[in-house]
Amino acid sequence: MAIAPQLLPETPADPLDLEAFRRNGHALVDWIVRYLADLSRHPVGAAVAPGEVRAELPAAAPEAPEPFSAVLADLDRVIRPGLAHWQHPGWFAWFPAMSSPASVLGELAAAGLGVQGMMWATSPALTELESHVLDWLVDLMGLPQRWKTTSAGGGVLTSGASTSTLVALIAARDHCRRRTGADVEQMTVYASGQAHSSVEKGARLAGFTRVRSLAVDQHFAATPEALTEAIKRDRLLGLVPAVVVSALGTTGTTAVDPIGEFGRVADANHLWHHVDAAYAGSAMICEEFRVHLDGIDRAHSYTFNPHKWLATNLDCSVLWVADRTPLNRAMGIEPPYLHNDASRSGHVIDYRNWDISLGRPFRALKLWFVLRAFGAEGLRGLIRRHTQWATELSERIDRHPRLHRIAPTPFALVSFAHTAGSAATLALAQAVNSSGRFLVTVSEIDGRPYLRVAIGATWTTRHDLDRLWACIQEHLATEPPTPREENPWEQ
Repeated sequence: MAIAPQLLPETPADPLDLEAFRRNGHALVDWIVRYLADLSRHPVGAAVAPGEVRAELPAAAPEAPEPFSAVLADLDRVIRPGLAHWQHPGWFAWFPAMSSPASVLGELAAAGLGVQGMMWATSPALTELESHVLDWLVDLMGLPQRWKTTSAGGGVLTSGASTSTLVALIAARDHCRRRTGADVEQMTVYASGQAHSSVEKGARLAGFTRVRSLAVDQHFAATPEALTEAIKRDRLLGLVPAVVVSALGTTGTTAVDPIGEFGRVADANHLWHHVDAAYAGSAMICEEFRVHLDGIDRAHSYTFNPHKWLATNLDCSVLWVADRTPLNRAMGIEPPYLHNDASRSGHVIDYRNWDISLGRPFRALKLWFVLRAFGAEGLRGLIRRHTQWATELSERIDRHPRLHRIAPTPFALVSFAHTAGSAATLALAQAVNSSGRFLVTVSEIDGRPYLRVAIGATWTTRHDLDRLWACIQEHLATEPPTPREENPWEQ
């Protein structure tokens, strides 16, 4: 009697076996492709309770090697269901965390190379590619030539705009101290009342204890009058105005502060002027958006995130400075174990003196891959498509009798509310998110809630916007009658 062959369990390969790595790498790329291709079939949000993912994981790390097939299986079984799917075509929630095949491959190449870029000497190609790509972007975005590394300033890639803003604030603090002799406790920082929370957090981490929140106009942009008055009040108190942060696209409504006017006030009062363009800065690759850059040549520092809207995955944030000397003075530390001839020559950039961390990954590689894969034309097309769809959605909202757009739509964020009041606005957001097909966020200004629809996920199409609008209309057509409140946005 024949005995059926017994299937032996897969034997884990040597974790350093390059042929096994090749097979596993192919399997992982296949898994990523299936994940992205099937995303629209799954709910956009995570459907797990707190602690549910950890409950699926073993109590202790494995003692023996496990086959890669088991790891892939757990990606499907444990990890994927516990994620909010930022690459989902129905993602309209927080500003996107974009990705693209070119960027993923660039990240893979960087991981495979495994180099560390704390100094030119540790990875010359990493440093020089980073400098060169960021100089490319200066030209592609119509920014001041002195921001190039071939001039007095230069650019550096950091982990995010929060880090970039912190670094800029540290440089500004040191610059003010050298200029005035003031202690940081005497210095003041000014920013819009709609500025991102990273400004206040960065100021706190840099030692500033006085952060002034500036009044905004009807479009939620801070006003130069508010800045001038705040500076005047602080001088009367014997304080030292040190920094102003302009927002080029606030998180709440993508409002744009008057950068040129803020720059003139900053110059007249010897303030460091930092511009936070974390989200909207990517749009400057299109010439028609550069109207928002009027006066940018006065700025001391500027940050934007390619990982938000330039097809590059986390983490990838650009910080430019007009003059790198204050930055290097504030950030530079020279322990003897890092001394080398190249650094002493003064002819190279050591990016460890431009950032918080000493260790630095090869971030520029994925940005380089993206710029070459899309070309400037492809990236302009991406920005223009998203902003056009946002304009179309805004027009639909403006025509609907039960919806009210609360702010202009200069980029690809649409902010709106229900005319029946706060309860109806929250109910609309709940209906959209509970569909499982879309995810939007709710924010508020002065206690007034509104919906944010951020258009820009990599795989989103106009059809997905049409489906979102249909979902909104379906709710409005079937919503139960509720006591009508006065529209808080028209008060």
